[in-house]
Amino acid sequence: MTGLFITLEGPEGAGKSTNRDYLAERLRAEGIEVVLTREPGGTPLAERIREVLLAPGEEQMHPDAELLLVFAARAQHLAEVIRPALARGAVVICDRFTDSTYAYQGGGRGLSLERIATLETFVQGDLRPHLTLVFDLPVEIGMARASARGRLDRFELEGLAFFDAVRSAFLLRAKAEPARYHLLDAAQPLAQVQQAIDALLPTLLERARG
Repeated sequence: MTGLFITLEGPEGAGKSTNRDYLAERLRAEGIEVVLTREPGGTPLAERIREVLLAPGEEQMHPDAELLLVFAARAQHLAEVIRPALARGAVVICDRFTDSTYAYQGGGRGLSLERIATLETFVQGDLRPHLTLVFDLPVEIGMARASARGRLDRFELEGLAFFDAVRSAFLLRAKAEPARYHLLDAAQPLAQVQQAIDALLPTLLERARG
């Protein structure tokens, strides 16, 4: 039995975590087993790697080190959480996955997309999300929301040019593979964003039930 793998992507302040929880609640109300998780993180070891990745520090992290840490956390996450849940037929909803690597390390840091693709194949094999929801909004709005949450992490401290590149990378990936990606206007009020999620529920329930 194969489950359903849904990922939520988008720049800072797009509301991914809030809408991840909302989607999970809606699916669970229909009797579907849902596993909620996030990246980087999702297991004790991967969460420790997350702390290294997000914590500002005096030493500047090399982009290659950042990329390898992201995939190290992902390898553990896949082995301990994602693959076992999918194998038993659950719906896995993950706040960020490899699209964020292409956007942040590829678009934002300027690393080779071919290098990222090589690591993607090495770590994931042929596993890819069945559906990716991209929560898109202007960079200025997203950064204002992130700042309102409190102390900024290492990525959130980057400038507007970095996040413009991140946003562009997400939009390019969504445009290139419309069958997997669904673009949502995250600049709208939350109620409207969740109405758009509700419109996807019949299809998601059909797929989750096989």
